[in-house]
Amino acid sequence: MDKHEEPWYSEDQEKMARYGKALAHPARVFILDYLVNNLDKCCYSGDMAEELPIARSTLSEHLRQLKESGLIQGEINPPFIKYCINSDNWMEAKRLFGSFFEREQSLTGSCRNNKTE
Repeated sequence: MDKHEEPWYSEDQEKMARYGKALAHPARVFILDYLVNNLDKCCYSGDMAEELPIARSTLSEHLRQLKESGLIQGEINPPFIKYCINSDNWMEAKRLFGSFFEREQSLTGSCRNNKTE
């Protein structure tokens, strides 16, 4: 089998990378935090535009990337678009990252703790 025929990483690793990419910008983390703190209602992009000191077009791009990752979902009601957390994918991301960071391992032998001079 040619090693380039199939990915060598798991489906969970691919999902973690997609979610991680979505979290890789502070504006997107702010947007997610904003939506999580307003779970009792869906939020319109115009509301978020008032909270963030960025252009609406930049906000739209961040929302597009979050939606593409699956962490949020949007509903178009012209001329408005409202967004909310995609609860299924949010819980999946929480599970994946939680199990990844909770793995038991000894860090005493890590490169960080070994000083070379």
